[in-house]
Amino acid sequence: MNRNDFKSMSTDELWALHEEIAARLAAILVAEKRVLEDRLKQLKGVAEAERTKSGRRPYPTVVPKFRNPDRPSETWAGRGKTPRWLAAKLKSGKRIDDFRIRHVA
Repeated sequence: MNRNDFKSMSTDELWALHEEIAARLAAILVAEKRVLEDRLKQLKGVAEAERTKSGRRPYPTVVPKFRNPDRPSETWAGRGKTPRWLAAKLKSGKRIDDFRIRHVA
């Protein structure tokens, strides 16, 4: 439409045109909003399925590397905080290799 066409229209015609454009824009916005809400629902469903599928990833078992000679049932894999029995032995002057478990191949 040319600018002159708008100038030649009456106020009522301009208002009717305004209402028609506003109605079309509102319909387009509602349709786009519906599409976006559907996509969001799908994404939330995928995220929830992933979360409920497994709460935590499986970790491999860790072989112990150090053993307490006084209590052989106390072992340490070398991960995390040093156990109290090993910290006490190290403070007394022993070396960590003294407690290493030797694997025979």
